[in-house]
Amino acid sequence: MAWDFHTEPEFQQKLDWMRTFIDEQLIPLEPVMKELPKGEWRTVKRHLQDQVKAQGLWGAFLDENLGGPGFGQMKLALMSEQIGRSMFSMTIFGVQAPDSGNMELLAHGANDAQKDRWLWPNMRGEISSAFALTEPFLAGADPTRIATTATLDGDEWVLDGHKWFVSNGSVADIILVFAETDPENRPHRHASIFIVPAGTPGMDIRRDIPTMAHPDVEFGAAGNHAEIVFSNCRLPADHLIGRPGDGFVLAQKRLGGGRIHHAMRWIGQASRALDIMCERAVSRESHGKLLGQHQMIQDFIALSHTEIEAARLLTFHTAWKMDQLGASAVRADISMVKAHVSRVVLTVLDRTIQVCGALGYSGDLPVEGWYRGTRFGTIGDGPDEVHKSVVARTLLKKYTPVTGWPSEHIPSRRPAAFEKWNELRTAAGLAPADANA
Repeated sequence: MAWDFHTEPEFQQKLDWMRTFIDEQLIPLEPVMKELPKGEWRTVKRHLQDQVKAQGLWGAFLDENLGGPGFGQMKLALMSEQIGRSMFSMTIFGVQAPDSGNMELLAHGANDAQKDRWLWPNMRGEISSAFALTEPFLAGADPTRIATTATLDGDEWVLDGHKWFVSNGSVADIILVFAETDPENRPHRHASIFIVPAGTPGMDIRRDIPTMAHPDVEFGAAGNHAEIVFSNCRLPADHLIGRPGDGFVLAQKRLGGGRIHHAMRWIGQASRALDIMCERAVSRESHGKLLGQHQMIQDFIALSHTEIEAARLLTFHTAWKMDQLGASAVRADISMVKAHVSRVVLTVLDRTIQVCGALGYSGDLPVEGWYRGTRFGTIGDGPDEVHKSVVARTLLKKYTPVTGWPSEHIPSRRPAAFEKWNELRTAAGLAPADANA
């Protein structure tokens, strides 16, 4: 038997260190994070990041041949579950989106000079990045249709277009822009990716967009989503990543593993929400008994725990398969994880709010904020509906259409059943049975 649900002792020690570090150093800061002086926070953040680096856990998502520690997806999944316990842990561990995905893209597509200029500083946390794909008037789930163009003019590329919902676009030092370079090569060789440094003439960051998570948006805050217009934005030729037409393939490099990491962070968040739910259930009385003694609350708790455990195993299995077979071989599995876990975490968060009542709905507990922020999970990195379609199409390829009755039609199966019965009777030393008897 090759099944093994144990973590190797050496790596379990790393996970235990992460859990203690996050619970004791990071989670206690959550209630006052927005009030901390920015300059002092930068100093403290570097101090915390140095501790992560000393453990060999910094920027752990890249393979060794791409400049990272090469942990593989299974270990990354286990790490991401711990990181999900506090959302700002991602910055402390150097795995924050969109930087992590951008670094994977640059690791695969950039040349040595571009890596020296942008990838390694990004990995060290010296610069930050954003990714501009989505546009306001075309479906964000379909990267085969892009209105933003990049035209080669001598030794410069000229960008024109309109991007929307660019995460961290207003604070990033560089923005990776997905633009069409050859419409004739649609759907998969039509676009390219360019690096646009902050402050480049012709790049107009119009605003940060109010969202469900941040309705009263403050321009230039980390985690915001920008609207950007490019107008005659000129870039040197060496700001193209890879070759013209590589954009679609490179963009996929930043998504597969990222969806696994997102899922495990959601599971970490859901587990913490379940802790809040259970603590409330054993502490609060209603109608003469504890909430946890009411069957409806017990149902919430049991379902939440079961769904979290099922989501963990589904995600772990997919991470394991990625390590064994590669991301392209488990595309449908990754889609299944993304579409399933994004719903599980929202369901658990919703139940926790319900169990905690008005307190859960209020800002006095973190759950309502988690819910507002995590609600984007069913939309980002491809809407769940697209991922479900990928799963269904992949499954249907395994089936062959039949003419007439279905394969399991019982009357049609009777003659073959009697043939098999006679075969087994004869093998057992009995006389053949009469099919008409």
